[in-house]
Amino acid sequence: MTSFNKINMGKGSQKIINDPVYGFITIDHPLILELIAHPFYQRLRRIQQMGFANLVYPGAVHTRLHHSLGAYHLMCNALSSLKGKGIAITEAEELGAKIAILLHDIGHGPFSHALENVLIENLDHESVSLKMMQLLNEELDGQLSTAIAIFTNLYPKKFLHQLVSGQLDVDRMDYLNRDSFFTGVSEGVIGYDRILHMLTVHQGELMVQEKGIYSIEKFLVARRLMYWQVYLHKTVVSAESMLVKIIQRAREKIKAGEFLFSGSESLDFFLSHAPQDPSEWLEAFSLMDDNDILSALKIWMKDPDPVLSNLSAMLINRRLLKAKLQVEPIEESQVNRRIQEAAEILNIPEKDAAFFVFTGEHANTTYNQTDEKINILFKDQTVRDISQVDNALIHRSLSTAVKKFYICYLTRE
Repeated sequence: MTSFNKINMGKGSQKIINDPVYGFITIDHPLILELIAHPFYQRLRRIQQMGFANLVYPGAVHTRLHHSLGAYHLMCNALSSLKGKGIAITEAEELGAKIAILLHDIGHGPFSHALENVLIENLDHESVSLKMMQLLNEELDGQLSTAIAIFTNLYPKKFLHQLVSGQLDVDRMDYLNRDSFFTGVSEGVIGYDRILHMLTVHQGELMVQEKGIYSIEKFLVARRLMYWQVYLHKTVVSAESMLVKIIQRAREKIKAGEFLFSGSESLDFFLSHAPQDPSEWLEAFSLMDDNDILSALKIWMKDPDPVLSNLSAMLINRRLLKAKLQVEPIEESQVNRRIQEAAEILNIPEKDAAFFVFTGEHANTTYNQTDEKINILFKDQTVRDISQVDNALIHRSLSTAVKKFYICYLTRE
């Protein structure tokens, strides 16, 4: 889906990437080319951007590498637009911002968010990304220092970090645009090009020019719709939750002293260890991707344990647990009843049947006023938060989180 063509350029080289969303993306800095060629980065080819969303939207099979390159492309355009408006950005800062966005998701584990905080407890992908960037920085004699400072928001020019991570960053712009493209969900389409041209810097912070208000409102609404229609679709929630339960069951068996082979040395390591220091787990993590999980599931389909084998077979063959979302919390009596039904269907004890019945909740906010705010710069140089703009579509009511509760359970169907 993404092709590389190398063009000789005297001392250096250039790569032109044919991206299905943006067309041609040009990479012409030797350090960025070296980072792209690194095994840490190439691993992203083997991690799907949207986890199990392809079980609902078959076209959603693009990878973290696709998204990373797309976000890099938008960062290039954003920096070019800001420089064209007279914003002072040095070559080193430009390179640092490009590297920061290129590597921002390098720490994602298999199936992206599905196993976040599961393989390594209490450690999110941003923290892993930072650990990997720091290791790369050591390998490259400190050439990533500026990028790391921007990524961690320690660089003096705050707007560079805001382009990498904020409510209006190029990361979100790309994944909304790209995920909409591959799923076919038109509600996620945004005017990213206009937004990039409306960006400016005022008092050291990233802002949007007044005439870009409507494009920003569309961006925020598109994000809200994509979350409920795609990212938090009940089928996706069911599949991701089932994978978590499978990992929990595998660990339970190993802890009980049972032998369990996954087919992957890296996955075996995380199933049987609870590593804390990065020196203990970073190498194994960098070798693990979606293929490790899928191979394990196919092996575990034949495991004598009915919980592990059934859950694995159901996920591989898309026979998912039924999921229901509702605005009220799930009653305990309903959960108990579903566990009893699962125990009868599979002829297993209720404590084991509980792996086939579980609840949870998800929340989504259109615009989080407590987070990095989106400020609008008016012609008279006054600044207002987008929710405070006259006749704004994004007002206080849309700043309140919408919460939905879910239950997943086994049926006889």
